[in-house]
Amino acid sequence: MPDQTHPEPYIAFRDVSKAFGDNVVLDHVSFEVLAAETVCILGRSGVGKSVSLHHIMGFLKPDAGRVIVAGEDITDYNEVQLEAIRKKVTMVFQNGALFDSLTVGENVAFPLREHKDLNEEQIYQIVDGLLRMVGVEAMRDLLPSDLSTGMKRSVAIARALAARPECVLYDEPTTQVDPLMAQLLGDLIKRLKIQLNLTSIVVTHDMRLAQKLADRIVFLHEAKAIFFGTYAEMEKSAEPIIQEFLELDELKLEA
Repeated sequence: MPDQTHPEPYIAFRDVSKAFGDNVVLDHVSFEVLAAETVCILGRSGVGKSVSLHHIMGFLKPDAGRVIVAGEDITDYNEVQLEAIRKKVTMVFQNGALFDSLTVGENVAFPLREHKDLNEEQIYQIVDGLLRMVGVEAMRDLLPSDLSTGMKRSVAIARALAARPECVLYDEPTTQVDPLMAQLLGDLIKRLKIQLNLTSIVVTHDMRLAQKLADRIVFLHEAKAIFFGTYAEMEKSAEPIIQEFLELDELKLEA
């Protein structure tokens, strides 16, 4: 019988290392994400946060260590095997990665058309429902170029959800958006997790977002995971870089 006290992780990094030439980006990094849990990956720019997401999607392979996704060891998977994993795990890219020539509605419909089992009326009912869920239903007929950065992120989230994933990876969802939009996106990610029981990983350097969303936090610094635990535990951490991050955020709050 499986051990109920230690459920199998949905995603796990087991001693993962990755370098690009002489630049070591991940150095024996380990953490895990349970089903329906939200884990935030925090740290300065260039510390391997996005690289971690690319390993989960199978876009990158580790130099050492193992990567578990959807309960499967995908480290040595080929492209065909990874396609099956990517049906369960989807990523919301920082730039939204929307198709510029398609309307908002068509962008969200794109993954639905790949299912082949839906007619146009069903597709549009689902599209409208998803756009309503992320708060951009009025923008269905606009092109991505008509939207603000924050609105593009919302549409990208709707499109990710159209694929009916079990897990969504968010790459810096609140970067380059105004504080109000950042708050709305944070609320949206939290609501979706609860409504859809999603497993989520959020890469961010936004402490407020991490505090709102994270069940647990991985803090990356100089290629190592120097902390893995809850936000409350992180506040008590003696690591100087973590305290610096927390203090900087307080300064921003006072500004």
